[in-house]
Amino acid sequence: MKQWILVALFLLFLGAPAVWATGTVNINTASVEELAQLSNIGPSKADAIVSYREEHGPFRSVQELTNVTGIGERIVEMNLDRIELD
Repeated sequence: MKQWILVALFLLFLGAPAVWATGTVNINTASVEELAQLSNIGPSKADAIVSYREEHGPFRSVQELTNVTGIGERIVEMNLDRIELD
């Protein structure tokens, strides 16, 4: 019985980050740390997003993220519900 409780707690904590990471991120104003909260975006990809934004100006569409090195269609699709522009 004790093992089942431990397994249940483990599974609960395994899914917890997905529940906590539900806020939206404005890709035109977010910091590297905020961008890194998105799925499959670590610090280096977040830094690439900020660098692209500084060089090219604000993103005009979410799809423009695919112009950033390391960001593909799949990553954009995974985060569509969490990305905002304004």
